[in-house]
Amino acid sequence: MSLRIYGVARTRAFRALWIAEELGLAYEHVPVEIGDAGARTPEFLALNPNGRLPVVSDGDFVVSESLAITLYLAKKHSFGKLYPGSLEDEARAWQWSFWAVAEVDRGVNIWSLHAVRLPSHERNAALRDEALKVLAAPFKVLDAALAQNPYLLGREFTVADLNVAAVISRAAAMDLSARPSLKAWLTRCLDRPAARMALALKTKSDEATPVEVTRRIARINRL
Repeated sequence: MSLRIYGVARTRAFRALWIAEELGLAYEHVPVEIGDAGARTPEFLALNPNGRLPVVSDGDFVVSESLAITLYLAKKHSFGKLYPGSLEDEARAWQWSFWAVAEVDRGVNIWSLHAVRLPSHERNAALRDEALKVLAAPFKVLDAALAQNPYLLGREFTVADLNVAAVISRAAAMDLSARPSLKAWLTRCLDRPAARMALALKTKSDEATPVEVTRRIARINRL
């Protein structure tokens, strides 16, 4: 197969796996783990000198950064459908993708670690509650944007929805009752067959992750 997706599904590689499933692409999943035995090996650093996951190789072309990967694959394989066909909607897809990374990615990860993923006696309630406070304003913005249309760019699901929903996918375990439009949209996105397939890989990866790896993730990323 010419398309390879590097990274365990628990990581941001989930986003690349979802887009590949959404597009119906044949791919090889290479479940590289974080750290010295995985993303920091000389072989992997030759692909991505940053030592971060995921990385995709598409023939001779190599690209990293999860949302750059999703935008690339969507534009290559579904221009005018999953990837917007107009310049204006393309810019809006970029806008929401960059927004997700800047405004909500870190907060959702902190909340997830201290509400779900770390052992209960190791969770920091103050960090969990602070993450919810940080997320309140951007989640209000997202909820308002989804109040008039079922998806971010209008009536149809696009890569903009995939990117934002993938970034906040762990927020599905939050109480989102105060943001009904956001909650309904996230459910619609994560109920898509391709999302369910990628989520199954992510869940399996979560369940197989030793607790010491989760602790290391929190420590390395200062979460």
